Amino acid sequence: MAKDCRSAPTEQGNTATVENEEAWDVHALAAHVEEGVTAHIATTIDQRPNRLDEWIVDSGCSNHLTGDKAKLSNPVKYGGSRVVVIADNSRHSIAHIGNVNFPSEDRKRELKLSDVYHVPGVKKNLLSVPQLTSEGNYVLFGPKDVQVFKEFETPSIPILKGHKNETVYVLSAEHAYVEKTKGTQNADLWHHRLGHVGYDKLKLMMEQSLVAGLPKVEVNKSLVCAGCQYGKAQQQPFSSSDSRAESPLALVHSDVFGPSKHTSIKGMRYMVSFIDDYSRYCWVYFMKTKAEVFEKFKLFEAEAERETGHKVGCLRSDNGGEYLSYEFDNYLKQRRIRRQLTCPNTPQQNGVSERKNRHLGEVTRCLVHDKNLPSRFWAEAMRTANYVINRTPSQTLKYASPFERLFKTKPTVHYFRVFGSVCYVFVPNHLRHKMEKKAVRCVFVGYDPERKGWRCCDPNTGNIHVSRNVVFDETSSWWGADNQVVGDTKQLVEDLESSLVKWSMVEEDTENHETIEESPSDQPIQQPVQSQTSESEAGLRRSQREKRPNSKYAFMYSHVATVEDILCEPESFQEASQKQEWLDAMKTEMDALVSNQTWELVPKPHNVNLVSCKWVYKVKQKTDGTVDRFKARLVARGFSQEYGLDYEDTFSPVAKITTVRVLLALAACKGWKLWQMDVNNAFLYGELDHVIHMVQPMGFESLEHPEYVCKLKKAIYGLKQSPRAWYGKIAEFLEQNGYQLTSADSSLFVKKLGEKVVFILVYVDDLIISGDVEEEIELLKSNLSTRFKMKDLGRLKHFLGLELDYTTDGMVLHQRKYTSDLLHKFQVASCKPAKIPMDRNIKLYATEGKKLDDPTRYRKMVGSLIYLTLTRPDIAFAVGVLSRFMQDPRKPHMVALKEVLKYIKATAGKGIQFRKEVEPKLSGFCDADYAGDVNKRRSTTGYVFLFGSSPVSWCSKRQPTVSLSSTEAEYRAAAMAAQECVWLVELLKNLNQKVEYPVQLWCDNISAIKLAQNPVFHARTKHIEVHYHFIREKVLSGDISLEIVGTEEQVADSLTKSLSEVKLKQHSASMGIVEYDIERGC
Repeated sequence: MAKDCRSAPTEQGNTATVENEEAWDVHALAAHVEEGVTAHIATTIDQRPNRLDEWIVDSGCSNHLTGDKAKLSNPVKYGGSRVVVIADNSRHSIAHIGNVNFPSEDRKRELKLSDVYHVPGVKKNLLSVPQLTSEGNYVLFGPKDVQVFKEFETPSIPILKGHKNETVYVLSAEHAYVEKTKGTQNADLWHHRLGHVGYDKLKLMMEQSLVAGLPKVEVNKSLVCAGCQYGKAQQQPFSSSDSRAESPLALVHSDVFGPSKHTSIKGMRYMVSFIDDYSRYCWVYFMKTKAEVFEKFKLFEAEAERETGHKVGCLRSDNGGEYLSYEFDNYLKQRRIRRQLTCPNTPQQNGVSERKNRHLGEVTRCLVHDKNLPSRFWAEAMRTANYVINRTPSQTLKYASPFERLFKTKPTVHYFRVFGSVCYVFVPNHLRHKMEKKAVRCVFVGYDPERKGWRCCDPNTGNIHVSRNVVFDETSSWWGADNQVVGDTKQLVEDLESSLVKWSMVEEDTENHETIEESPSDQPIQQPVQSQTSESEAGLRRSQREKRPNSKYAFMYSHVATVEDILCEPESFQEASQKQEWLDAMKTEMDALVSNQTWELVPKPHNVNLVSCKWVYKVKQKTDGTVDRFKARLVARGFSQEYGLDYEDTFSPVAKITTVRVLLALAACKGWKLWQMDVNNAFLYGELDHVIHMVQPMGFESLEHPEYVCKLKKAIYGLKQSPRAWYGKIAEFLEQNGYQLTSADSSLFVKKLGEKVVFILVYVDDLIISGDVEEEIELLKSNLSTRFKMKDLGRLKHFLGLELDYTTDGMVLHQRKYTSDLLHKFQVASCKPAKIPMDRNIKLYATEGKKLDDPTRYRKMVGSLIYLTLTRPDIAFAVGVLSRFMQDPRKPHMVALKEVLKYIKATAGKGIQFRKEVEPKLSGFCDADYAGDVNKRRSTTGYVFLFGSSPVSWCSKRQPTVSLSSTEAEYRAAAMAAQECVWLVELLKNLNQKVEYPVQLWCDNISAIKLAQNPVFHARTKHIEVHYHFIREKVLSGDISLEIVGTEEQVADSLTKSLSEVKLKQHSASMGIVEYDIERGC
């Protein structure tokens, strides 16, 4: 054998050596030959004819190597720093590493050589004896031949046999390359053309003729494709759903990919996909910002409905703001398209769309890496990936393609070409001069959706040519391995990979999917390709850059997924019916509907509008986050009602938040107890003034009359008139019990008992009760429970997201939990705190700075902060300024917004305090910042009213018109404050409280005060609108007294401008804002 053979050389020499061994993790074997022998071998080789199919068996070579990349079945680019040193001491770089397969003469066996170096510049193919023997083979050198045996095989049957030519031994690989040319090469080519489809699926497509235009060639499933290794990853699957829509477009899934760090050729950074649940056919559209999703949906709807002849029935997406705009929601209602939203942080519920985008990303990475494309081609690669996937058979579709499933015909793929390959586009005679080139060298970037041609891009000009006269060189790439674009490609691959992290735990599926018309039918000239091959997609390894959970914490991830599955509200009856908790909740709801005689079953009348209904589900949680109960509610789809036929008036009053604060302040001052009650199924008590027919609830259809419909006798949730009907019922009941509707707030009812009073505030089905007559309060609660099915919640602690904590000297109203949730929602819980909400020197301009890629996020953040101002007047000015840029937010606006969030984090425990006081008085402060708005040069009004020391009403608002002086701005602010003052006085009177006149309104501008006190005509004030002189009338009548206050003591100053930390704390304390700790109090 080789190591003991007498003819084997034994002295040391260097035919192939390696430098920087740490750069490659494959151990290099050392060979030992004499220097003279080495030189002799090299000389002898160079004198012989160049036979490309011959391999020289060399015991002095440390590794197999070849100068012809085509001989490697799976070349992988070498990224290390090793070099090969040959006999003349010249150094050559290693370009690729791959495998070579040698079939035996009887064609029954095969010798696979791994780790074969492709070294450009080396003219001969060398087989390393040390490497052969290290892989378990035996090499026997004879006088005239050389034989290679597999380990443990009979020595008399060699797997390979070569001959001695002068002083060297040669193996012929002619049969091996004939075999590759006939089979594997074509399979590799189609593997690349079909978007790196798995070899198992490729073989099935060929054997069963699943698509047209695909030739039948031999497929070697054991091969590995480098592009697939870089582009695809193995996923741990969730269980997939077997449910499927029964017709095209009945259910459409959608999701957004991006933002990409790299803009496409046309400046795109996002992609939105729409997937038909029935066929898994996918349409993709590219966007500059996520705000374009609505417009892309309308484009998709028109295109899909035109192509299929079906209407979109339901759109399923996540809770991204790009899907939840008012315009989008209103459009879906008009088009009668149902909406399904997933639970937060639960992409598995939108698994079809998430899987699709992940699949698109993986194939895109394969296409990009395979041809080393620059980052600007990512959108073209993804569009092509989607086009190919749509025409590739899917296991979930029983090996039909999405195209075939949707259009009932097999797609043809004969015109498919390798994405990113070099091509030559013919230039018509009329577009060139006689001596100019007849073709343009381009890069193939996909198939045109509207014209029958290939899309080819000229990288030199950026122009896209669409032509049917194209010649392809599918073996070539515009950008070589040594080109500087490699780093750019690497960044793009990493960018795509990071974008796919959120899809990494979505259930596995092998479905494929885009939309584009059929492409060219003619067959252009093509050249042979030496292509890379792949294992089955199911067995691919994840890229090393993918972040994966540590296996030691796997049980934690499993547990979290289980908790989310339990607590997350179902999106459909089918989903809810799988869990007993929701079945019990639905039964409870049905029992309430039946006991309340909500409807009667009748035969379906002719020519009536039949209102549909659905189940909605909600997990009610306690304050500590634990589950309180599972609640199911039957809701009518009010959008299917017709005005004039099913309803007319729909207005229903809702309690003002200022009213709530006044009631809390009054209760704190008087020492009254506050009680809270909840009406179960409140809307069911409303009486309908129109005849409405509704379909029977899903899952609870009558067994005796399944074809009957529900003739509603009572209002139910979802009907447009239900809130109004319920309000009418509760108002009628309270009036029968001696309670009067107040003139200040239609949701407040009061019963006066001499000097004493009992009031009830109605906010839909939540009731707040208080007063100084305990017996009357108990009687009211008892009567309510008798008339309606009520839930007595005891002392008021939580109301509309507000938290109320009682102290020894009153109570504190705050939003601590809401603040914490807000910070975590927008991922700023760990940010560095700030001392003030907005820098005093900051100037925010409407058109300066870069536009935000996702303006919806900005709007969500500002909207959340607006709700926080219900208990935080210290941020009212900052939030008001930021809300001016909701239409077109920019980067400086987002920076300023994050500063507010940092301040919120630093002051999360702040709230407003209502204290016990003997004789509280109503007073107010008003102020204006003259021309403080740098965009429209308008002034800002700010006012705050205190009941005793408790803040009950405040405002920070830009004035509607430009003021010509600071006096005018202050005068307008005083007028606005006077209007609020009059309303507050009316409210207190309704509550049987005495108001001391005149109410003091503090202002820091003497000129404005004099203007209000003296009804004289002045040329500089004649332009002021008449309604602003309302303040003058109230001052002259003695209802309001405008008093001067120093600027340092002007409490409303923080509502008109940004202040320093010291002043902000001073004015916040004067407004009754306190730092509250649940454990220690204020």
